[in-house]
Amino acid sequence: MSTNKFPAPVLNDSALIKTGAYVGGEWLEATGETFEVHNPASGEVIATLPEQTDEEIDNAIDVAYETFKTYKNTSPRDRSKWLRNMYNLMIENLDDLAKIIAWENGKAMSDAIGEIKYAASYFEWYAEEAPRLYGATIQPSNPTNRVITLRQPVGVCGIICPWNFPSAMITRKAAAALATGCTVVIKPDSATPLSALALGHLSEKAGFPKGTWNIIMSHKNTPKLGLRLCESPKVKKITFTGSTYVGKILMQQSSSTLKKLSMELGGNAPLIVFDDADLDQAVEQAIASKFRGLGQTCVCCNRLYVHSSIIDEFASRMAKEVEQFSIGYGLDPKNTHGCLINAKAVAKVELHKKDAIEKGAKVVVAGGLLPELGPNFYAPVVLSHVPNNALVAKEETFGPLCPIFSFDTLEEVVALANDSEFGLASYVFSKNIDTIYTVAEALETGIVSANTGLFSDCSIPFGGVKESGFGREGSLYGIEDYTVIKTINIGSLPPRI
Repeated sequence: MSTNKFPAPVLNDSALIKTGAYVGGEWLEATGETFEVHNPASGEVIATLPEQTDEEIDNAIDVAYETFKTYKNTSPRDRSKWLRNMYNLMIENLDDLAKIIAWENGKAMSDAIGEIKYAASYFEWYAEEAPRLYGATIQPSNPTNRVITLRQPVGVCGIICPWNFPSAMITRKAAAALATGCTVVIKPDSATPLSALALGHLSEKAGFPKGTWNIIMSHKNTPKLGLRLCESPKVKKITFTGSTYVGKILMQQSSSTLKKLSMELGGNAPLIVFDDADLDQAVEQAIASKFRGLGQTCVCCNRLYVHSSIIDEFASRMAKEVEQFSIGYGLDPKNTHGCLINAKAVAKVELHKKDAIEKGAKVVVAGGLLPELGPNFYAPVVLSHVPNNALVAKEETFGPLCPIFSFDTLEEVVALANDSEFGLASYVFSKNIDTIYTVAEALETGIVSANTGLFSDCSIPFGGVKESGFGREGSLYGIEDYTVIKTINIGSLPPRI
């Protein structure tokens, strides 16, 4: 594939591109095996990075463990300052950081810019939360005793992140951990490690003490790296975003040391459109949810349930909007959507599309592969009257397939929406507040978004139920997953006077 067709980004600060691990404030080049990072649009190699050895992984854990002994005692105001510096640096380097994401992930620049703004917001939020790790005073039953509770940092946090949001999935975790006084060992996905390393570079400028930020990498040895993080007694917390399958493995591996865990796992989000909904709004917001990052997000709507009286009109309006997309190289700002991450992602969309059509779904927009652009470019597909026995009703596609199912009653659609082992996000569209509230309470998901398809914000708690995981990121609750509550009981006090 011609390099002119998929040029590398031109950065204002080329120092943001790093090719080594980051441990103890030092950049470590490869000493043995390496792995390649590819541009998903072209397949070209854009970086060669080190496979961390067992010794290097253990060293990163040791560094984080030793640094925690002093970092936990730093002033909350100092931690707030360093976090705020990170926010400012990310905004100052907005275009460069977005270009790195578009280059290694394949998403469009507009999506990448949105991700960086969202990712940076967590540093701003937790800069404000760092000084507010409040405890409580409690009067126990014994009148001569007093109880004080303190929130203290849990310790070294192992952060394991996916490729679809290579900056935001790190900042959402690391910002909370660092705010409380924890140190971190970050393992980015091997498909998109450059964004993580760029954040490591900025952490130096932000003023964080050496050893608070540690970034290690692997491709071939990823399972072994995860195992060492999970089984190390020096790591007190594992936080993971990724598949439910891998999340269960990490839970099993962490059981030997009873680590604190937070898991943001798979989703299969239902989007429900009632017959009294504002149809223009519902279509616009459904598109924003479904096709963000070409559907490669854990909270994008994967099952669209539209009332039988409006399903054909809804599908027709969806088609008109989808056909306006401009699919192409993510780094070209004129494109609205980029490419999928790899051939496996393409195959999953093709499988679900073919299965639904064979079982009776109506093709509204055929979409499909765009080989003239490259192997991972895929135009969105819209199907209507999808049967409930289609694979897409049960499995997360994680791609640009929009399946529209029909329903008639509130009770019916709630049952269909809840018929899943996943429970991350859901969406409801109606002008009737009774309908919205009734359905929102009945849906078995951690997040319900009413009359909008985009809800992600640093101020709201993000997380799921059922096999979509547990724990909450962001908001006033997000800091709890990186702290432990200590109870201090003071007894034999004199009577009150």
